[in-house]
Amino acid sequence: MKVAIAGGHGKIALLLARQLADAGHEAVSLIRKPEQSDDVRAAGGTPVVLDLENSTATQVAEALAGCDAAVFAAGAGPSSGAARKWTVDRDGAVLLAAGAQLAGAYRFVVVSSMGAGQGDAESDDVFQVYLAAKGEADDAVRESGLDWTIVRPGQLTDDPGTGRVTVGEHVGRGAIPRADVAAVLVAVLDRPSTVRTTFELVGGDTPVGEALEALPSGPLV
Repeated sequence: MKVAIAGGHGKIALLLARQLADAGHEAVSLIRKPEQSDDVRAAGGTPVVLDLENSTATQVAEALAGCDAAVFAAGAGPSSGAARKWTVDRDGAVLLAAGAQLAGAYRFVVVSSMGAGQGDAESDDVFQVYLAAKGEADDAVRESGLDWTIVRPGQLTDDPGTGRVTVGEHVGRGAIPRADVAAVLVAVLDRPSTVRTTFELVGGDTPVGEALEALPSGPLV
């Protein structure tokens, strides 16, 4: 499988590229800066320079040519202001979805956030705006013609992955290593039963494959 990863220089994205490569897949990592290319190659991905904030759906489709799937793992980052929560976290996901449709990369996975859609778009709290933007992005992806899955992890850590998680419609607050989020993304891509499913994700005691198999098929919102 050839998989495009938006936000290709992010922590989850680099882990995902490595895990995809190790599983025999091909990762195409979309990055904003050419100087990030060496890190992507070291992780096993193929870098493609594309700025989602300054691109068209046609340009995105060209970058995704030949891809079977796309993963939205981009984000404006914790130090960004409210405006970029809309232009990256929301609009970037919408644009990637449009480009994926044009390119025929119909399998589409979103790295969202626990609490997405529960924020306040008018708040002075940037995190509240972030949650609002992520919710609108998720809604837009659900309305697309893509075979989508929306993954909503809890607090992200850089701890080593355990390969064990808890998934479900609502799992309660918790943390999860980024490496385990990446492992779930790889597993989701190979599981048609997760298409059109939204689920929360934290660390747990169940192996990734077993946890995903236990999810009810069809929409969880």
